[in-house]
Amino acid sequence: MSLVKEGKLDTKHIARQIGVSPGTVAAVKAHMTMGTYDEGAEIDQIGQAIDATFGLERDLQLALRKHIDQLEGGLKIVDNGKEQTVESGRIDITAEDSSGTTVVIELKAGPANRDTIGQVLGYMGDLMTTKKSVRGILVAGEFPAGTMAAARAVPNLRLKKYSFRFSFESVGDQ
Repeated sequence: MSLVKEGKLDTKHIARQIGVSPGTVAAVKAHMTMGTYDEGAEIDQIGQAIDATFGLERDLQLALRKHIDQLEGGLKIVDNGKEQTVESGRIDITAEDSSGTTVVIELKAGPANRDTIGQVLGYMGDLMTTKKSVRGILVAGEFPAGTMAAARAVPNLRLKKYSFRFSFESVGDQ
């Protein structure tokens, strides 16, 4: 529920995923935060999409925390294994690179919109009050043209697209 309040779940992505308008998703999100919605098929679908999006972001964060070196060599997680709360929200992962620069890592399940650039910049700005050097990495499933254009204006922000690779191993007596 707090992810809905913080706007961490992309309304357009959820709408595309279940085939409803972004306005419908926004209305349901608003009612969810107020606790004033009635049960129904459309509400259930949106709730399931929100749960799936949250689950994917959570799983992505857990996997990245275990294998942070795959994102960038030399990174070390410095947030004690949990999201760091700052004035503008919660940073998914706070790390430090080999030169001592603090690295804000924001994760998005699916596409990252231009608003996400502002979100990362807010987190970076919060940390700049206490850290000497800060940069950001935005990890998402895709980056629309507008997001990439906005990121070009920020020299200390990198975009990284994730993908999944499965590995299989035999178990039991086979």
